[in-house]
Amino acid sequence: MKKLILAIAALGIMSCQQSKIGYVDNVKLMEKYQEKIDVEAKFKTKADAFTKKKDSITQAFQIEAQAFQAKAQTMNQKKAQEEYGMMQQKGQFIGQQLQQEELQLQTAGQTEMDSLVNKVKAEIKDFGKTSGYTYILTGGDGGSVLYGAEANDLTDEIIKILNDKYKK
Repeated sequence: MKKLILAIAALGIMSCQQSKIGYVDNVKLMEKYQEKIDVEAKFKTKADAFTKKKDSITQAFQIEAQAFQAKAQTMNQKKAQEEYGMMQQKGQFIGQQLQQEELQLQTAGQTEMDSLVNKVKAEIKDFGKTSGYTYILTGGDGGSVLYGAEANDLTDEIIKILNDKYKK
């Protein structure tokens, strides 16, 4: 009899301590998070501007190189080789400068996106704590949820919270 009462009490305690589990579709979340959309647009604008600058500088250097080739035919060989060496150095310098600028742009973009991902994770964690969730899993491509009932999908709620905070 004692064992039966203990078993019933244990079942009662376990049922009261049920885990509250939800999931977030990360792909959908990031597609609809306005700050992420704005960050991508900002860096696309910067990347487009850089591409135009790079194309312009490259084209100007190519024109200069073609002019040198025409001019080199009238120069003595030693002078032409000296100027050719200077043109090579200039081309390498321009290439290195452009490569460095492109790397800085990529690094800045990646840093901002990493910061954004950390902000989203922190918001999900805060939401989970304040809403009494034991676990919030990730869904979408590469997520850990292969199936989840729609009632447990917190994606739209999290998107709304993030977008509302971003608007402020």
